[in-house]
Amino acid sequence: MPKGDAKTAGSPRREEFEALYQQHSREVWALAYARWTDSDLALDVTQEAFMRLWKQWEAGEDIQNPRAWLLRVARNLAEDYAKSAFRRNGTQAPELLSGIRSSQPMPSDDLERREQFALLRAVLDELAPADREILTLRYALDYDANTIAERLDIAVTAVHMRLSRARQRLAEKLSSHGDFAPAPADGETNRP
Repeated sequence: MPKGDAKTAGSPRREEFEALYQQHSREVWALAYARWTDSDLALDVTQEAFMRLWKQWEAGEDIQNPRAWLLRVARNLAEDYAKSAFRRNGTQAPELLSGIRSSQPMPSDDLERREQFALLRAVLDELAPADREILTLRYALDYDANTIAERLDIAVTAVHMRLSRARQRLAEKLSSHGDFAPAPADGETNRP
């Protein structure tokens, strides 16, 4: 092989290619993954995009912005996969599709959730400021007990005690409002 051949192990072109792969492969993979949420398919798209870049270089094409070129090729490959998947799988019967849940909530569910949050905000306004503060730090800002203790300059055990009492007072107020029936969202659990 001639010394300047792109296939030579230590060639500048190969080093440039490897550097581009190190710099942009994760971004190319993420673009394909975002489209299909399938890591294997995203890896296939990434490898194909880089292979096409190499072939373009071998053909003597000068690519001014390799990152943009790779992202465009990956996007096109992901879309081509969508078209080929449609051809392979066809369409599904409407009764099968009706069982598929949307990633967006149903309008009625969204309205009910908004009404519950409005009621919850009204009930929170009825609580003492100290209860609102500790509940907000824990559940709205998702701070752990140690962080809350630091912010309020109290002991961690005091945080747990105050949280427990604030949750109890909130539950009592919510139960006095008969129209509040919270149901945990899918995959959500109660946390301490």
